[in-house]
Amino acid sequence: MRRRSQSLEPKMLRNLAVLLGSAALVSAANADLILYNGKIVTVDSRFTIQQAVAIQSGSIVAVGTDSSVLKAERGPKTEVIDLHGRTVLPGVVDAHVHALEAGLSEFRAPLPPLDSFTAVQRYIRDQAAKTPKGAWIVVPRTFPTRLKEMRMPTRETLDVEKDHPVLFDASYVVVLNSYALKQCRIDRNTPNPAGGEVVKDADGEPNGILKNAQSLVKGLDRAAHFTEAEKLDALEQQLKRYVAAGLTTVGDRAVNMEQIALYQKLKATSRLPIRAVLTWRPDGSQPTATLQQQIESAPYTSNTGDSWLKFGSFKLTLDGGMTIGTAYQRYPYGPFGKQLYGKTDPDDRGQLFIPPAKLLAVMRTARNRGWQLTTHDQGGGAVDNFLDTLEALDREKPIAPTRSHVMHASFQSPEAIARMKKMGILADVQAPWLYLDAPALEQVFGYEGMRYFYPLRSYIDAGIVVAAGSDHMIGHDKNRAVNPYNPFLSMWTEVTRLTDRGKVMHPEEKISRAEALKTHTIWAAYLQFAEKERGSIEAGKLADLVVIDRDFLTCPEEQIKDIQPIMTILNGRIVYRGVRIAASKQAVGFSDRPRR
Repeated sequence: MRRRSQSLEPKMLRNLAVLLGSAALVSAANADLILYNGKIVTVDSRFTIQQAVAIQSGSIVAVGTDSSVLKAERGPKTEVIDLHGRTVLPGVVDAHVHALEAGLSEFRAPLPPLDSFTAVQRYIRDQAAKTPKGAWIVVPRTFPTRLKEMRMPTRETLDVEKDHPVLFDASYVVVLNSYALKQCRIDRNTPNPAGGEVVKDADGEPNGILKNAQSLVKGLDRAAHFTEAEKLDALEQQLKRYVAAGLTTVGDRAVNMEQIALYQKLKATSRLPIRAVLTWRPDGSQPTATLQQQIESAPYTSNTGDSWLKFGSFKLTLDGGMTIGTAYQRYPYGPFGKQLYGKTDPDDRGQLFIPPAKLLAVMRTARNRGWQLTTHDQGGGAVDNFLDTLEALDREKPIAPTRSHVMHASFQSPEAIARMKKMGILADVQAPWLYLDAPALEQVFGYEGMRYFYPLRSYIDAGIVVAAGSDHMIGHDKNRAVNPYNPFLSMWTEVTRLTDRGKVMHPEEKISRAEALKTHTIWAAYLQFAEKERGSIEAGKLADLVVIDRDFLTCPEEQIKDIQPIMTILNGRIVYRGVRIAASKQAVGFSDRPRR
């Protein structure tokens, strides 16, 4: 008996090992969620298409065929969703938003469309009826390139109201009515502020247009006096709108200390509904030494934070806007610039806000502190100035590892693109500028002058990484906002180069659907130092996905802009559902936990 017992021990141990191994396999096959019977567009290095994806503990654990994923990853507690052939994309990134400003813009009341002088004047009258006499009326941000008249308004346009000071907000340019000019004591003898201009009419009188001269406006409190709780709510709700649009990460591109604190409070109270990468933009008009001291003492730099909330770039505003004629160009705005922007100097090229020596000194401090560098550089002249700075820094130490990038850079040139390629500079681009503003800009610069406007094909052919965003800043609706944040409208514009008026602008700069998708996924993640954790659907990466209502790669081209998200998955959790895939009566809404 003793011998028999001893002889059975090895066999019993082997059987026990098999049983334990089987139990371990059963335990391992316990994904939280499996999506199958779909078209999984992975955006991996080979741009492979798969059928199924499994998710566990916030990460992707398997991607492959239906049979392989279900067999290996399905467990007793796994939620399994039949996609019925629907397409799944990596979580979409908008690399350029201004979320708090957008959230507050319609927090208390919706904004009417302001697409003409008539609409602007109607808005002024409506506001006057409910505003005490003598109190300011502010027309929300509107660009002359998007007005039917294609003309910057003047004081005469705003003088429909005689008992209120009125300010028309065009970002770096504002326009005052006659009442406001008088109240601010702006007359023919008012000198131009440093870097700004009081535009005069043919008789030498102010016509109401102030370019980078808002410091002359007196008695206007632009703050809407929102409480901190209201700001937190407005920011949270706007971030949720981004999730409903299919976004899982945004780059907020001009945060100050207050906005940083708001994001941190949302995260600390588990109210941050999306991943956010913050760009710190201090006031570039401050003295060089002050800016350098702020950079040195800041408790953060690029990549400070985690996968939910971190810092990305250090930014300065180098020039103004092309929609208002203050972007610093390589050549003058020309005859049509007089009408569109109220130009008085035929040689006017726009405004450069920061002298080259100061830009270099501040950017050197930021680079040495560990920041990724960028500037708002809309015009070609501003792009060239920023590249001059980067070349100087590159001679001291290679700049490529910082993944520094031009921002907007709407007016490019072959020479500038070659310089970017040589240094390894990236591009942060926004399709709404082409879609909404190219028709007016073509009248300013001519069709050939728009040859390298938003030149995605040239960028990609040069090997430059392109990250796409919206520059969303005003309005809540993803398609009607000032700079729409619908990512599929952006991708459609990249693919077709169609404007809202139906014209194709330089088709030689079109890119493919696959490339357009990369600008909003893996390439945007690369700009944000996150390509190893998100941007594609691969095992080991964060489980950020979006299920859409049609096939992005094969649907009719005109339908790309109409694609709707029907499910957004963030960190492995279904956080937004449009319509239930298996039951179309499912209500639209958000969830803080996966549906079971």
